Amino acid sequence: MSNNQHSTSSPLPASSGSPVPSSPSSAPSPSSVEPEPDPGPRDGPGAGAIADSPWYRRAFADVSPLRDHADYRRVWAGQAVSSIGQQMTAVAVSVQVYDLTGSAFATGLVGIFSLVPLVAFGLYGGAIADTVDRRRLGLIGSAGLAAVSAVLAAQALAGLGLVAVLYAAVAVQAGFFALSSPARSAMIPRLVPSHQLPAANALNTVSMNLGLTVGPMLGGVLIGAYGAQAAYLIDTVAFTGTLYAMWRLPAMRPLGARKGRASVLDGLRFLREQPNLRTSFLADLAAMVFGMPRALFPAIAVTFYGGDAGTVGLLVSAPAVGALVGALFSGWVGRVHRQGAAVLAAVAAWGLAIAAFGALHNLWLGLLLLAVAGFADTVSMIFRNTMMQVAAPDEMRGRLQGIFIVVVAGGPRLGDFESGTVAALTNPATSVITGGLACVAAVLLLAARRPAFLTYDARHPTP
Repeated sequence: MSNNQHSTSSPLPASSGSPVPSSPSSAPSPSSVEPEPDPGPRDGPGAGAIADSPWYRRAFADVSPLRDHADYRRVWAGQAVSSIGQQMTAVAVSVQVYDLTGSAFATGLVGIFSLVPLVAFGLYGGAIADTVDRRRLGLIGSAGLAAVSAVLAAQALAGLGLVAVLYAAVAVQAGFFALSSPARSAMIPRLVPSHQLPAANALNTVSMNLGLTVGPMLGGVLIGAYGAQAAYLIDTVAFTGTLYAMWRLPAMRPLGARKGRASVLDGLRFLREQPNLRTSFLADLAAMVFGMPRALFPAIAVTFYGGDAGTVGLLVSAPAVGALVGALFSGWVGRVHRQGAAVLAAVAAWGLAIAAFGALHNLWLGLLLLAVAGFADTVSMIFRNTMMQVAAPDEMRGRLQGIFIVVVAGGPRLGDFESGTVAALTNPATSVITGGLACVAAVLLLAARRPAFLTYDARHPTP
């Protein structure tokens, strides 16, 4: 379900009255960085102004994390710009591979070369993030990603025309992302207080979906006008924002982390023993495995609507548009305390929207239903990320984020296999409808097996 594979975007709550050091040279030692009491949603900066504002202003995304915390503001802006650049690069690589080979299979291999490092290094990166300075790891990852984009620009300018170079660059790029992404995500609770985490996660979703919607469109225009090298060069420059934001952060060693190597298995054991966090992961897996029909979009475009590649593009973009709308109109999420119930309701809404999409073969209604599914995905993602950031101890957040990367990277691929298999045995419509209903059934099963998840209260978080 989650479309935040490159998300962007996570652990001492910054006190609303105590500024976070803005320079590495003035950063406190790790042992001196201790969480301060969270003032709570009614005592945070600007809380009264938000409560007194008109309803239509409260409906929009809460920007108080950007307004109140300079470090978070710089990180968010850097990630928003780099997300657009990375999506431009993804389009450019696919275009280059297809131009060089004329093969859809060769173009599809780009996804395999990125998936393997994401899974392999996601878990490892999470373990590293729980033992080292997360700021430094974020710097290394961003510098590595910028270097890969520079290499891609150089090969395009030189006209090498070697597909192997593109595959290798994609693999290295995915490795740097997987190594550093858990650290970047685990920083967020150190940059904003816990009562602002839902708003911060909503804003992170805005930046991610800006990349998913604006990046491919801008990349297509630039590639058509100036070639793939233009997209790569802009992506390289875009990383300066993220590098600057990371450089300005204080040191961020995990709180309470023991010395030595952090075990990936410890993270998996921790998740197994924490029923609320485990249920949130299972809910997302149910949505991605049963209710993700993206592999069927080409067949659906033809059989449902008599369309072509342009129709496929509309189907692919509709959930991202809905997710962006959901993030932009997320001002209400900070007032929801029963976050477990909200996650299950959002995943059920996703499943129902997908099932309806499979049953109703009107293009514009179908696009609307896919957008509704994307909206529900945003709601689920905001609350799942918030639960993981607040309920998990700081020294485990990196490993949980690493597991999250594996789930987000692998879940949709399992969904592709599931939907494709059912469609081959029946037809695309049956596959989509049964997948959506199976997602709803899984939600009901989780609610029955774990009723305490429905009563999870953000004011008293328990993992």
